[in-house]
Amino acid sequence: MATKPSLLGARIKRREDPRLIQGLATYTDDLKLPRMLAAAFVRSQYAAGKIRRIDATRAKARPGVVAVYTFDDVRGEVGPTPCIIGLPEGRRIKHPILADGVVRYVGQPIVVVVAEDRYLARDAALDVEVDIEPGPVVVDPEAALAPDAPRVYPELPDNLCSTMAVQNPKVDQLFAAADGVVKLRLVNQRVAAIPMEPRAVLASWDEGQQRLTVWTSNQMPHGAKQQLAICLGIPELRIRVIAPEVGGAFGAKIPTYPEECLLPWISRRLRRPIKWAETRTENLLNTAHGRGHVEYVEAAYRESGEVTAVKLKSIAEIGAYPSMVGPAVPSFTPLMVPGCYRVQAISFEVLNVYTNTMATDAYRGAGRPEAAYIIERVMDAVGAALGLDPTEVRRRNFIPPEAFPYTTATGAVYDSANYAATLDRALELFDYAKARREQEAARKAGRLVGIGVAMITEICGFGPSTHADPVERRGYWESAEIRIEPTGNAVVMTGTSPHGQGQETAFAQMVADALGIDLDDVIVLHGDTDVVTHGVGTFGSRGLIVGGTAVRMALDKVIAKGRRIAAHLLEVHERDVEFADGTFAAVGGGPKIGFRKVALAAHLWNRPVPGEEPGLEAVARFEPSATTFPFGAHLAQVEIDRETGELRILRYLAVDDVGNVINPLLVDGQRLGGIVQGAGQALLEEIRYDEAGQLVTGTLADYAVPRAPAFPRIELDRTCTTTTVNPLGAKGVGELGTIASPPCLVSAAIDALRPLGVTHLDMPLKPERLWAAIQGAQGGRS
Repeated sequence: MATKPSLLGARIKRREDPRLIQGLATYTDDLKLPRMLAAAFVRSQYAAGKIRRIDATRAKARPGVVAVYTFDDVRGEVGPTPCIIGLPEGRRIKHPILADGVVRYVGQPIVVVVAEDRYLARDAALDVEVDIEPGPVVVDPEAALAPDAPRVYPELPDNLCSTMAVQNPKVDQLFAAADGVVKLRLVNQRVAAIPMEPRAVLASWDEGQQRLTVWTSNQMPHGAKQQLAICLGIPELRIRVIAPEVGGAFGAKIPTYPEECLLPWISRRLRRPIKWAETRTENLLNTAHGRGHVEYVEAAYRESGEVTAVKLKSIAEIGAYPSMVGPAVPSFTPLMVPGCYRVQAISFEVLNVYTNTMATDAYRGAGRPEAAYIIERVMDAVGAALGLDPTEVRRRNFIPPEAFPYTTATGAVYDSANYAATLDRALELFDYAKARREQEAARKAGRLVGIGVAMITEICGFGPSTHADPVERRGYWESAEIRIEPTGNAVVMTGTSPHGQGQETAFAQMVADALGIDLDDVIVLHGDTDVVTHGVGTFGSRGLIVGGTAVRMALDKVIAKGRRIAAHLLEVHERDVEFADGTFAAVGGGPKIGFRKVALAAHLWNRPVPGEEPGLEAVARFEPSATTFPFGAHLAQVEIDRETGELRILRYLAVDDVGNVINPLLVDGQRLGGIVQGAGQALLEEIRYDEAGQLVTGTLADYAVPRAPAFPRIELDRTCTTTTVNPLGAKGVGELGTIASPPCLVSAAIDALRPLGVTHLDMPLKPERLWAAIQGAQGGRS
């Protein structure tokens, strides 16, 4: 019998896409329930101040308005807003669900208006009068550290949320012995996630069953269930959370926000369902921002090009309140600062700073893009100081393949890698030598052409940390359940709750391939805490390497039971049964039985198997014992218009190593999306507040996002270095492109302007910034 071709490694189109592109999918804001109410929020127009008076008389008098609530109504019944990161004693700040007499950022919710529909609610919200006495404001994190800076919390001695520092005497020794030192001030500006569907919540309290159902655009429904139970004082067993199509998350939908806690309380109070969906401006104001770092970096190097030691001071914006995991995100930056390189020693200080702005939290990469940006800018600076090609200075610093597993200077244990091989492949495909010759010819013709490179590594899967300040080992596991129907079809229930990663397709491939059934005979369920009883969620590129491993473990249990049943039916010993291509067969050419017949036998009451319960299903939970570290080499060629400062990407090539791949099409989609998202930060995106704390990038007319015409065809290739951290040999892929493209494109831009004497640029590389750099380098000559 011919062997069926394996589905693993096949480029199968996403099964999710037909419903999405045909408008047949269901997002939270699509949902409608009988007697459903709508909520609208009155938000602070000041970045700091005391609330002197709230007058909702006119709003309450409007026809169709059902209720108006302030903090006084929810005091003691709801909140505070969840934050799962412990803060130092004396700096533990609670985030009230509604402003508790004080406002600390523009957009902070003060009043919620409930009406029969969203238009009535929004109109009534405009009728609420809120009198605020403005207070002093601080929006710049460096300015917030000044002794005389306005205090976001007057009861605190300063604006520090928390600090983390590791001093290493070896660093000072290596700096003293260095041949040179480079010093950089780097800005990783605030950015927004810009999901396709902004946040939305629908809550429905069932008085008869005493049960709460919440539909929410959240990437961690099980986490939201736990946080709602804590916030509302309702037992978890009486809460069901459903995440329909999420419409993009990128980390910004990890937190459980005030609105998600408040709407269930309103539904329970009014005994009616209630929905809220944020506008795009609300999304830019009130959904957690990403990045927001200022880094001061010093790096010691030798004449050989070896970077021996790094000193880092990282100033990270926390915003006005600590978000769900926001205070922990900056800790990943020093952890991953070594990158792909043998840096011998690192000392660092991380200062998490309160400002009168929206909170920051995880955003695609969460601390690792900042780390890659630091070390890659260092490598470029050292190469320029020594006259070395940027690829050569990196090659001289690589961790060699024979050194793995490798413990870095900050305690991360890298599983496996061959950086030189991946770089070599990228240089070959890019035809690097030819590109440099063409660049030289372009420069002679007066064109500003640059070539950039970035070698990056990423931490995925979040196994136990060996960091100098270890994170507790919690929340790293994932669950999977596989239920085989009597027909032999399979239902997979995963706790990963994907929101665009394509796991409905990848997990179906794994199950269909393992059981020898058709892909269409597998269904993958997720995002509903009543269907998938336990799970963690999708973040940190853990979907396949943690969630997929749990699926693999459940498959192994299903096949093991199927083998026992088949042995009984074939009247042979279990050890004499092998399984392949959907068939159980006695070893040595004996009798055979198909998987579907075994599945049917497992459910038939008249075919009992001694010692086996009826049915064919399995549950598995996987917790990784370590972390994976995928990596990649990215190259870009850009041209900058001397007259306008406009940057055009001529070529972009990415060669990544993500270990074994289940579906190359899904992997490439993740890589392309990540590259473009990172390029958005490099070239366009920036959350900006003015001195009064007003958001000046509050619409998509002001906050620019990348569009397809800005990009050439991005070239992709892969190398494969497997890992033993999980049985799949997979490493993770979701955030690589977002980590790599900012340093790669900034490297290219500086390379283009270096002949003019430009040695530093900050993101975003907007035309006006590049034009100013050109003018400054030319002494103002056009």
